[in-house]
Amino acid sequence: MSSRPPSASLPAGPTTAAAPATAPPALVWTALLLVYVLWGSTYLGIRIAVESLPPLGSAALRFAAAGLVLAVVLRLRRGPGALRVDRRQLGSAALVGVLLLAGGNGLVVLAESGPAGVAVPSGIAALLVATVPLLVVVLRTATGDRPRSWTLGGVSVGFVGLVLLVLPTGGADDVPIAGALTVVVAAASWSVGSFLSGRMRMPTDPFVATVYEMFAGATMLAVLAVGRGELRGFDPGAVTDRSWLALAYLMVAGSLVAFTAYVWLLHHAPISLVSTYAYVNPAVAVGLGALVAAEPVTAQVLLGGAVIVAGVALVVSTERPRRAARGTTAEASRR
Repeated sequence: MSSRPPSASLPAGPTTAAAPATAPPALVWTALLLVYVLWGSTYLGIRIAVESLPPLGSAALRFAAAGLVLAVVLRLRRGPGALRVDRRQLGSAALVGVLLLAGGNGLVVLAESGPAGVAVPSGIAALLVATVPLLVVVLRTATGDRPRSWTLGGVSVGFVGLVLLVLPTGGADDVPIAGALTVVVAAASWSVGSFLSGRMRMPTDPFVATVYEMFAGATMLAVLAVGRGELRGFDPGAVTDRSWLALAYLMVAGSLVAFTAYVWLLHHAPISLVSTYAYVNPAVAVGLGALVAAEPVTAQVLLGGAVIVAGVALVVSTERPRRAARGTTAEASRR
């Protein structure tokens, strides 16, 4: 889940009703492929990073470093006032950052850590996180909004897929229930952050908002890591090269490159096309998990995952045009 934002649930940054600026199709598809592959690969990156790094501590370092780099770039490119926000905007960004990164991403990191049979495979985690657009619709409905009937149908389909995915069968490849529930709670936290970001006074620039969200999320993750005793006896020399490389990949590819491509797409491609990341990312994550980490792809995973993705696709395809026309915000920047 890497930052976005975080969406009915795209990650961060305002969208507008104005038509996107014309851009060469090759550039649009290059940026879209970056979002597909890089955000889809973050779940595998997390799994590799936590092999020898403290889960929450590594997540805190990831977002602190990415936020610092982004802040420096904005300061150099835009001058002294680049990061200026008022207290209300700062508070809103901090709250959203804690929900998205500490609650959303942090719990996913915990679910993917641990020994085999206890940790959730990266592909399964991605499929469970894919329910975020469905949960956002539930939140909207609970607060008086009236989603379209097709949208509610998509939510129902998606939750049927969720049940199919985690339903115990007694086999060796069953999804660990405790880990799956942890990811579902993470998705709920991410959904609340996504939902609130469109209803609070956030920084108007998505990059500036992301800086403060990353700093707030990193701070909370660091506090939780210390509270869990993750740093007690931690030996950096015992961390494997592949875990360090995975963490660097998450910082650069997931939190900076893919987010920049995403924000560029919001201004140069139809929102209906950009939104396809919501159901392509899980497929990429499952494929990479199977190819790189030999994660099992059972008939249950294929069936449950396909039903979840179908539900998400239905929700995204019916909701995006309306929400884009309203000029709402999205939080997909934090993957």
